Amino acid sequence: MTASSSSAPLEIQEIRSMMHDLEKAGGSTDKIKMLLSQFEERVKPTEKLLRETKLGIAVNKYRTHSDKEIADQVKRIIKKWKDQVTAQKNSAKHKHPHTHSHLGSSSGSAGHSGSGASNGTAQASGSSSTSPAANTPTSSPAPSASSKARTASSDGVKTSVYDDRVRNSCLELTYNALVIGATEPASQILTVAKEVEDAVFVGERGTTPGYRSKFRSLVSNLKDVNNPNLRRRVVTGEISGKRLYSMSPQEMASDEIKKDIEQFKKENLFNAQAAVQKRAITDRFTCSRCKQKKVSYFQMQTRSADEPLTTFCTCENCGKRWKFS
Repeated sequence: MTASSSSAPLEIQEIRSMMHDLEKAGGSTDKIKMLLSQFEERVKPTEKLLRETKLGIAVNKYRTHSDKEIADQVKRIIKKWKDQVTAQKNSAKHKHPHTHSHLGSSSGSAGHSGSGASNGTAQASGSSSTSPAANTPTSSPAPSASSKARTASSDGVKTSVYDDRVRNSCLELTYNALVIGATEPASQILTVAKEVEDAVFVGERGTTPGYRSKFRSLVSNLKDVNNPNLRRRVVTGEISGKRLYSMSPQEMASDEIKKDIEQFKKENLFNAQAAVQKRAITDRFTCSRCKQKKVSYFQMQTRSADEPLTTFCTCENCGKRWKFS
Protein backbone atom coordinates (compact mmCIF):
# COMPACT_ATOMS: atom_id res chain seq x y z
CA MET A 1 0.00 0.00 0.00
CA THR A 2 1.39 3.38 -0.97
CA ALA A 3 1.69 6.29 1.42
CA SER A 4 -0.96 8.24 -0.44
CA SER A 5 -3.51 5.41 -0.32
CA SER A 6 -2.82 4.66 3.35
CA SER A 7 -3.82 8.21 4.30
CA ALA A 8 -6.97 8.26 2.16
CA PRO A 9 -10.24 8.68 4.08
CA LEU A 10 -11.78 5.40 5.14
CA GLU A 11 -14.97 4.20 3.45
CA ILE A 12 -17.86 3.00 5.63
CA GLN A 13 -17.18 -0.64 4.70
CA GLU A 14 -13.55 -0.24 5.76
CA ILE A 15 -14.57 1.41 9.02
CA ARG A 16 -16.94 -1.44 9.87
CA SER A 17 -14.29 -4.03 9.05
CA MET A 18 -11.75 -2.27 11.27
CA MET A 19 -14.33 -1.93 14.06
CA HIS A 20 -14.74 -5.71 13.90
CA ASP A 21 -10.95 -6.10 14.13
CA LEU A 22 -10.91 -3.74 17.12
CA GLU A 23 -13.57 -5.77 18.89
CA LYS A 24 -11.57 -8.97 18.32
CA ALA A 25 -8.24 -7.40 19.33
CA GLY A 26 -8.63 -8.61 22.90
CA GLY A 27 -5.52 -7.82 24.96
CA SER A 28 -3.29 -7.00 21.99
CA THR A 29 -2.39 -3.42 22.85
CA ASP A 30 -0.25 -3.03 19.73
CA LYS A 31 -3.16 -3.94 17.46
CA ILE A 32 -5.53 -1.64 19.37
CA LYS A 33 -3.08 1.26 19.06
CA MET A 34 -2.61 0.60 15.34
CA LEU A 35 -6.37 0.56 14.67
CA LEU A 36 -6.96 3.67 16.78
CA SER A 37 -4.20 5.48 14.88
CA GLN A 38 -5.88 4.56 11.59
CA PHE A 39 -9.20 5.91 12.87
CA GLU A 40 -7.56 9.10 14.09
CA GLU A 41 -5.72 9.77 10.84
CA ARG A 42 -8.17 8.54 8.22
CA VAL A 43 -11.72 9.04 9.51
CA LYS A 44 -13.45 12.21 8.33
CA PRO A 45 -16.18 12.38 10.97
CA THR A 46 -19.68 13.62 10.26
CA GLU A 47 -22.74 13.16 12.44
CA LYS A 48 -24.28 10.91 9.77
CA LEU A 49 -21.20 8.67 9.58
CA LEU A 50 -20.84 8.36 13.35
CA ARG A 51 -24.54 7.63 13.78
CA GLU A 52 -24.63 5.00 11.02
CA THR A 53 -21.44 3.17 12.01
CA LYS A 54 -21.56 3.75 15.79
CA LEU A 55 -17.80 4.24 15.53
CA GLY A 56 -17.73 6.78 18.36
CA ILE A 57 -19.30 4.24 20.71
CA ALA A 58 -16.85 1.50 19.67
CA VAL A 59 -13.80 3.72 20.19
CA ASN A 60 -15.07 5.28 23.42
CA LYS A 61 -15.20 1.84 25.08
CA TYR A 62 -11.40 2.04 25.35
CA ARG A 63 -11.47 5.36 27.19
CA THR A 64 -10.78 3.62 30.50
CA HIS A 65 -8.27 1.07 29.14
CA SER A 66 -5.57 0.01 31.59
CA ASP A 67 -2.93 1.10 29.08
CA LYS A 68 -2.65 4.86 29.66
CA GLU A 69 -1.40 5.47 26.12
CA ILE A 70 -4.54 3.87 24.67
CA ALA A 71 -6.83 5.73 27.09
CA ASP A 72 -5.21 9.07 26.23
CA GLN A 73 -5.38 8.32 22.51
CA VAL A 74 -9.10 7.59 22.74
CA LYS A 75 -9.77 10.81 24.66
CA ARG A 76 -7.87 12.75 22.02
CA ILE A 77 -9.78 11.11 19.15
CA ILE A 78 -13.21 11.64 20.74
CA LYS A 79 -12.46 15.30 21.47
CA LYS A 80 -11.24 15.82 17.90
CA TRP A 81 -14.36 14.24 16.41
CA LYS A 82 -16.71 16.15 18.70
CA ASP A 83 -15.03 19.43 17.78
CA GLN A 84 -15.24 18.65 14.06
CA VAL A 85 -18.92 17.64 14.17
CA THR A 86 -19.77 20.78 16.17
CA ALA A 87 -17.86 22.95 13.69
CA GLN A 88 -19.77 21.37 10.80
CA LYS A 89 -23.10 22.14 12.47
CA ASN A 90 -22.13 25.72 13.23
CA SER A 91 -21.00 26.20 9.63
CA ALA A 92 -24.31 24.83 8.34
CA LYS A 93 -26.24 27.21 10.60
CA HIS A 94 -24.33 30.21 9.25
CA LYS A 95 -25.03 29.12 5.68
CA HIS A 96 -28.76 28.55 6.30
CA PRO A 97 -29.92 30.92 9.08
CA HIS A 98 -33.54 30.61 7.90
CA THR A 99 -35.00 29.97 11.32
CA HIS A 100 -34.18 33.40 12.72
CA SER A 101 -34.19 35.46 9.55
CA HIS A 102 -37.95 35.24 9.30
CA LEU A 103 -38.42 36.75 12.73
CA GLY A 104 -37.09 40.08 11.58
CA SER A 105 -39.34 40.18 8.52
CA SER A 106 -42.72 38.93 9.57
CA SER A 107 -44.52 40.89 6.88
CA GLY A 108 -42.53 39.12 4.19
CA SER A 109 -43.16 35.74 5.74
CA ALA A 110 -46.83 36.47 6.13
CA GLY A 111 -47.08 37.52 2.52
CA HIS A 112 -45.45 34.28 1.48
CA SER A 113 -47.99 32.27 3.44
CA GLY A 114 -50.82 33.84 1.50
CA SER A 115 -52.74 34.83 4.62
CA GLY A 116 -54.82 37.94 4.23
CA ALA A 117 -54.93 38.31 7.99
CA SER A 118 -51.16 38.33 8.14
CA ASN A 119 -50.92 41.01 5.47
CA GLY A 120 -53.30 43.05 7.55
CA THR A 121 -50.95 42.72 10.47
CA ALA A 122 -48.03 44.07 8.49
CA GLN A 123 -50.08 47.12 7.45
CA ALA A 124 -51.37 47.71 10.94
CA SER A 125 -47.96 47.46 12.59
CA GLY A 126 -46.43 49.73 9.98
CA SER A 127 -48.97 52.50 10.46
CA SER A 128 -50.00 52.19 14.09
CA SER A 129 -48.29 55.43 15.07
CA THR A 130 -50.18 57.52 12.53
CA SER A 131 -53.65 56.04 12.22
CA PRO A 132 -56.03 53.51 13.84
CA ALA A 133 -56.58 50.08 12.27
CA ALA A 134 -58.88 51.35 9.56
CA ASN A 135 -59.17 47.99 7.85
CA THR A 136 -60.49 46.22 10.99
CA PRO A 137 -63.43 48.31 12.22
CA THR A 138 -64.95 45.45 14.20
CA SER A 139 -61.67 44.46 15.87
CA SER A 140 -60.49 45.37 19.32
CA PRO A 141 -57.49 47.72 19.18
CA ALA A 142 -54.10 46.20 19.81
CA PRO A 143 -53.31 46.78 23.51
CA SER A 144 -50.00 48.06 24.80
CA ALA A 145 -47.48 45.71 26.36
CA SER A 146 -48.45 46.97 29.82
CA SER A 147 -52.14 46.01 29.43
CA LYS A 148 -53.60 43.12 31.39
CA ALA A 149 -53.55 39.66 29.84
CA ARG A 150 -55.76 39.37 26.78
CA THR A 151 -58.37 36.66 26.25
CA ALA A 152 -61.21 36.11 23.80
CA SER A 153 -63.57 37.44 26.45
CA SER A 154 -61.58 40.62 27.17
CA ASP A 155 -61.14 41.24 23.43
CA GLY A 156 -64.89 40.88 22.89
CA VAL A 157 -64.33 38.04 20.41
CA LYS A 158 -67.13 35.61 19.59
CA THR A 159 -65.73 32.09 19.41
CA SER A 160 -69.09 30.29 19.17
CA VAL A 161 -68.92 30.08 15.39
CA TYR A 162 -69.61 26.37 14.89
CA ASP A 163 -72.63 24.17 15.59
CA ASP A 164 -70.35 22.09 17.76
CA ARG A 165 -69.56 22.87 21.39
CA VAL A 166 -66.23 21.01 21.33
CA ARG A 167 -64.96 22.92 18.28
CA ASN A 168 -66.00 26.25 19.79
CA SER A 169 -64.24 25.39 23.05
CA CYS A 170 -61.02 24.42 21.24
CA LEU A 171 -61.20 27.58 19.12
CA GLU A 172 -61.39 29.70 22.28
CA LEU A 173 -58.49 27.81 23.88
CA THR A 174 -56.40 28.38 20.75
CA TYR A 175 -57.25 32.09 20.67
CA ASN A 176 -56.35 32.50 24.34
CA ALA A 177 -53.01 30.76 23.75
CA LEU A 178 -52.11 32.75 20.62
CA VAL A 179 -53.02 36.11 22.15
CA ILE A 180 -50.48 35.82 25.00
CA GLY A 181 -48.14 38.78 24.63
CA ALA A 182 -49.58 39.62 21.20
CA THR A 183 -50.17 43.16 19.93
CA GLU A 184 -52.03 42.14 16.76
CA PRO A 185 -55.73 43.03 16.41
CA ALA A 186 -58.33 40.55 17.58
CA SER A 187 -59.57 39.85 14.05
CA GLN A 188 -56.16 38.54 13.01
CA ILE A 189 -55.74 36.35 16.09
CA LEU A 190 -59.22 34.89 15.49
CA THR A 191 -58.48 34.20 11.81
CA VAL A 192 -55.29 32.34 12.72
CA ALA A 193 -57.03 30.43 15.54
CA LYS A 194 -59.74 29.32 13.07
CA GLU A 195 -57.05 28.17 10.65
CA VAL A 196 -55.39 26.07 13.36
CA GLU A 197 -58.68 24.58 14.56
CA ASP A 198 -59.75 23.74 11.01
CA ALA A 199 -56.42 22.03 10.28
CA VAL A 200 -56.81 19.80 13.36
CA PHE A 201 -60.50 19.12 12.61
CA VAL A 202 -59.69 18.02 9.05
CA GLY A 203 -56.54 16.13 10.01
CA GLU A 204 -58.24 14.16 12.80
CA ARG A 205 -61.48 13.71 10.80
CA GLY A 206 -63.80 15.34 13.29
CA THR A 207 -63.92 15.89 17.03
CA THR A 208 -62.43 12.49 17.76
CA PRO A 209 -60.32 11.56 20.80
CA GLY A 210 -57.32 12.30 18.57
CA TYR A 211 -58.69 15.80 17.95
CA ARG A 212 -58.93 16.51 21.68
CA SER A 213 -55.51 15.00 22.37
CA LYS A 214 -53.89 17.04 19.59
CA PHE A 215 -55.37 20.26 20.95
CA ARG A 216 -54.12 19.57 24.45
CA SER A 217 -50.62 19.20 23.03
CA LEU A 218 -50.84 22.25 20.72
CA VAL A 219 -52.31 24.58 23.33
CA SER A 220 -49.75 23.46 25.91
CA ASN A 221 -46.89 24.31 23.54
CA LEU A 222 -48.43 27.61 22.41
CA LYS A 223 -48.95 28.76 26.01
CA ASP A 224 -45.38 27.92 27.05
CA VAL A 225 -43.98 31.15 28.54
CA ASN A 226 -40.48 30.08 27.49
CA ASN A 227 -41.47 29.69 23.85
CA PRO A 228 -42.78 33.07 22.60
CA ASN A 229 -41.22 32.53 19.17
CA LEU A 230 -43.65 29.70 18.38
CA ARG A 231 -46.66 31.93 19.09
CA ARG A 232 -45.15 34.80 17.11
CA ARG A 233 -44.44 32.64 14.06
CA VAL A 234 -47.98 31.23 14.08
CA VAL A 235 -49.65 34.63 14.54
CA THR A 236 -47.61 36.25 11.75
CA GLY A 237 -48.36 33.41 9.36
CA GLU A 238 -44.80 32.12 9.14
CA ILE A 239 -46.16 28.81 10.45
CA SER A 240 -49.53 27.98 8.90
CA GLY A 241 -52.27 26.08 10.71
CA LYS A 242 -51.60 22.98 8.60
CA ARG A 243 -47.88 23.15 9.31
CA LEU A 244 -48.48 23.58 13.06
CA TYR A 245 -50.76 20.54 13.04
CA SER A 246 -48.05 18.39 11.44
CA MET A 247 -45.20 19.56 13.71
CA SER A 248 -43.79 17.17 16.29
CA PRO A 249 -43.36 18.21 19.95
CA GLN A 250 -39.61 18.44 19.30
CA GLU A 251 -40.18 20.85 16.40
CA MET A 252 -42.45 23.03 18.54
CA ALA A 253 -40.05 23.06 21.48
CA SER A 254 -38.35 26.25 22.63
CA ASP A 255 -34.83 27.06 21.46
CA GLU A 256 -33.49 26.16 24.92
CA ILE A 257 -35.05 22.68 24.83
CA LYS A 258 -33.85 22.14 21.26
CA LYS A 259 -30.30 22.90 22.40
CA ASP A 260 -30.63 20.35 25.20
CA ILE A 261 -31.95 17.71 22.77
CA GLU A 262 -29.10 18.44 20.37
CA GLN A 263 -26.58 18.08 23.19
CA PHE A 264 -28.05 14.72 24.21
CA LYS A 265 -27.86 13.52 20.60
CA LYS A 266 -24.25 14.61 20.32
CA GLU A 267 -23.27 12.87 23.55
CA ASN A 268 -25.02 9.68 22.46
CA LEU A 269 -22.82 9.51 19.35
CA PHE A 270 -19.99 8.50 21.68
CA ASN A 271 -21.79 6.82 24.60
CA ALA A 272 -23.08 3.28 24.43
CA GLN A 273 -26.41 4.31 25.96
CA ALA A 274 -28.21 7.27 27.41
CA ALA A 275 -28.26 7.86 31.15
CA VAL A 276 -29.71 4.80 32.87
CA GLN A 277 -33.19 5.38 34.21
CA LYS A 278 -33.58 5.03 37.95
CA ARG A 279 -35.34 1.71 38.60
CA ALA A 280 -37.46 0.55 41.50
CA ILE A 281 -37.99 -3.10 42.47
CA THR A 282 -41.50 -4.23 43.33
CA ASP A 283 -43.56 -7.39 43.86
CA ARG A 284 -46.62 -5.82 42.21
CA PHE A 285 -45.75 -7.31 38.80
CA THR A 286 -45.46 -10.99 37.91
CA CYS A 287 -43.08 -12.20 35.21
CA SER A 288 -45.00 -14.24 32.61
CA ARG A 289 -41.92 -16.39 31.91
CA CYS A 290 -40.70 -17.52 35.34
CA LYS A 291 -43.71 -16.41 37.45
CA GLN A 292 -41.42 -14.60 39.92
CA LYS A 293 -42.48 -11.29 41.46
CA LYS A 294 -39.05 -9.67 41.72
CA VAL A 295 -39.45 -7.06 38.99
CA SER A 296 -37.64 -3.75 38.52
CA TYR A 297 -39.35 -0.97 36.59
CA PHE A 298 -39.16 2.65 35.57
CA GLN A 299 -41.63 5.01 33.91
CA MET A 300 -41.13 7.61 31.22
CA GLN A 301 -43.15 9.72 28.78
CA THR A 302 -42.95 8.16 25.32
CA ARG A 303 -45.90 9.91 23.69
CA SER A 304 -47.56 13.31 24.05
CA ALA A 305 -47.71 14.92 27.49
CA ASP A 306 -51.42 14.17 27.93
CA GLU A 307 -50.95 10.42 27.37
CA PRO A 308 -50.21 8.05 30.28
CA LEU A 309 -46.63 7.16 31.17
CA THR A 310 -45.15 3.96 29.74
CA THR A 311 -43.88 1.47 32.35
CA PHE A 312 -40.77 -0.54 31.41
CA CYS A 313 -40.31 -3.77 33.42
CA THR A 314 -37.38 -6.18 33.81
CA CYS A 315 -37.57 -9.46 35.68
CA GLU A 316 -34.59 -9.57 38.04
CA ASN A 317 -34.77 -13.37 38.09
CA CYS A 318 -34.76 -14.37 34.38
CA GLY A 319 -34.14 -11.04 32.62
CA LYS A 320 -37.40 -10.94 30.63
CA ARG A 321 -38.40 -7.40 29.62
CA TRP A 322 -41.81 -5.95 28.79
CA LYS A 323 -43.65 -2.65 28.80
CA PHE A 324 -47.19 -1.34 29.16
CA SER A 325 -49.04 1.95 29.49
